[in-house]
Amino acid sequence: MVNTAAWQAISAELKDKNVILVAVSKTKPVSDIQALYDLGQRDFGENYVQELAEKQPVLPADIRWHYIGHLQSNKVKYIAPYVHMIHAVDSFKLLQEINKQAARHNRTIKVLLQLHIADEETKHGLNETGIIELLDYYEAQKAQLQNLEICGLMGMATFSDDEAKVRAEFARLHNTFKLVQQSYFMANPHFNTCSMGMSGDYKLAIEEGSTMVRIGSLLFGNR
Repeated sequence: MVNTAAWQAISAELKDKNVILVAVSKTKPVSDIQALYDLGQRDFGENYVQELAEKQPVLPADIRWHYIGHLQSNKVKYIAPYVHMIHAVDSFKLLQEINKQAARHNRTIKVLLQLHIADEETKHGLNETGIIELLDYYEAQKAQLQNLEICGLMGMATFSDDEAKVRAEFARLHNTFKLVQQSYFMANPHFNTCSMGMSGDYKLAIEEGSTMVRIGSLLFGNR
């Protein structure tokens, strides 16, 4: 069930701050996605390839689908024809496969690199050194990677009530984002996304520099 009042309030809040709202619609029915779409929402996040493949054909074609889960290389081909942005990229192998599949469909796919900022081992991502190594390799190979666009970094903070801890993790991600932007993408206006913050911590994330938040339960209720 869509919480219309919550969507309206959050959308207005984020618009004032120039922050993109990705509505996390994983496990939610098509009817709920359509209801939010009818209100004006266009960016939706899914983290299961099969579920996204079933929803995409029966929903409006101008939805911007964000794949927000950990993506295996052999699954890229299923979402390459229509996915707007792939979050959580953490290997050069995955970058290569995204580029290959995007080229097959004559598309350019936007991607975010994932920085591991949480204490929890269950979360994926690279550390700062890994991000730099991947970008150095990308710089050397990017002539062969014309069908993808690295648009920024993303990360997920520790699931914790410790506000200082969560804030410090967000600050770490934003600092790395600015460093990467200055070192690799100063001439590239498309590298402008620092994606962090979810339903429980998005306000903190915005205070620490987030430009894109992923919100599910506040809009759709708990799964």
